[in-house]
Amino acid sequence: MPEGKIMKALSGFYYVKSGQDIYQCRGRGLFRKQKISPLVGDEVQFDISNPNEGYIFEVKERKNELRRPPIANIDQAIIVVSAKEPDFSSLLLDRFLLLVEANQIEPVIFISKVDMLSADELAKINSYQEIYRSIGYQVEVSSTKDGSDLQQLMPYFSNNISVIAGQSGVGKSSLLNKLNPQLDIETNEISSSLNRGKHTTRHVELVEIAAGLVADTPGFSSLEFDQIDLETLPVCFPEMRRLQNDCKFRGCMHINEPKCAIKAAVEKEEIAPFRYKHYVSFYDEIHTRKPRY
Repeated sequence: MPEGKIMKALSGFYYVKSGQDIYQCRGRGLFRKQKISPLVGDEVQFDISNPNEGYIFEVKERKNELRRPPIANIDQAIIVVSAKEPDFSSLLLDRFLLLVEANQIEPVIFISKVDMLSADELAKINSYQEIYRSIGYQVEVSSTKDGSDLQQLMPYFSNNISVIAGQSGVGKSSLLNKLNPQLDIETNEISSSLNRGKHTTRHVELVEIAAGLVADTPGFSSLEFDQIDLETLPVCFPEMRRLQNDCKFRGCMHINEPKCAIKAAVEKEEIAPFRYKHYVSFYDEIHTRKPRY
């Protein structure tokens, strides 16, 4: 039985790539009973005895998956944040980073539209860039006027399955179009009244870019932390993860506990105070959320 990867899901059909060919398939009825839903990115076994339509019989074990957008087996997330229109938000970036880290996906931070900044604004963005790089994150920057510097992203895509994440209006579709002009993905202007863009991508599909696969998705359509528990939270901050064994108490949550190595590092500014402030905010959000049954 042939094996392949689901490249697109649309209207109940799954388009599976095996070798150089794409096969239109449906999921077998048994999946519904077992509550298994095939996802774009899944490695599957399928039957193509019917020349017009195949059937997926088995979904291989996933290394990770996202629910919104629904995609599996992602290697990395290119998190696109704009420097201007909409304005750069370290809080929003840290929400994306937390979601990505919690799903064991490698993040790459991409700051767009830096050409729109004043000298003072650019200096501020540069300081953020240095902080995130010191944590260990890959950070790249680009302008809206000149797409030639997008070539710096090409090595990240090679041999990886990537998802482009970021708020609407930061230029995700434009980014993909510049990387592969044949895609011709629809883009919309920014809504000036809302200071954000409109969603333009309506289904999940893997497209080939720079010897890799990239998911053309609406990005994270939800930034809720409903799948993240309090014990996972500190592990998703790399600068805290490195110091957590230095805390006096095992299982320290770095909030009210005495002799906490994390709080000491924040006081010395070895950990950026804004990052710790966001950590506390996320802690409170997860701690006070209502249980779901």
